[in-house]
Amino acid sequence: MTALVESLTKLPGVGYKTATRLAYHIVNMKDADVEHLAETIRNIKVNTKECAICFNTIDSDKDICDICASHQRDKSTICVVKDSKDLDAIERAGFYKGKYHVTNGLISPLAGITQENIKLRELIQRVGDESIKEIIIAFEPTVEGDATALFISRLLSPSGIKVTKLARGLPLGTDFSSTDSLTIAKAIENRIVIS
Repeated sequence: MTALVESLTKLPGVGYKTATRLAYHIVNMKDADVEHLAETIRNIKVNTKECAICFNTIDSDKDICDICASHQRDKSTICVVKDSKDLDAIERAGFYKGKYHVTNGLISPLAGITQENIKLRELIQRVGDESIKEIIIAFEPTVEGDATALFISRLLSPSGIKVTKLARGLPLGTDFSSTDSLTIAKAIENRIVIS
């Protein structure tokens, strides 16, 4: 039981009390349900990969995600997000209809993360290969998010592409994925140009 509790506390937002409650619940589950839960966790880890275009997390039986494959999405706009969790939050808002690019992190010199450690080179290549008119930066309003947004804006400045960021309706320091859909939709709608 101790090993299960310790494993569960490694999940985000799961403290000791919650982990203990979950562990006892798992112990009391039917054997078939425990097997199904274990198999589901194993499969999600083994059977997911990154989209070859935007780097969103997808099932491994595909090379590109449904958003990149869609001909209904606006190809002239790319929304740049830190991770797939943020992409999901924007999609749940139901307002944005363009394409995405997942950087898989933010520049953070104190944590040893530079522009080489995230998917910026791939973004620059997409901008050169595709007919992009606007890049929307959708990072959390943190020091790392703002610094990465400014870095991207300066990288893209010579291309003449409009670079915008979400309006500041988002609370400072918030976890982007926990923000309500209306706030995200309004932040996208009222985005501002990065200078």
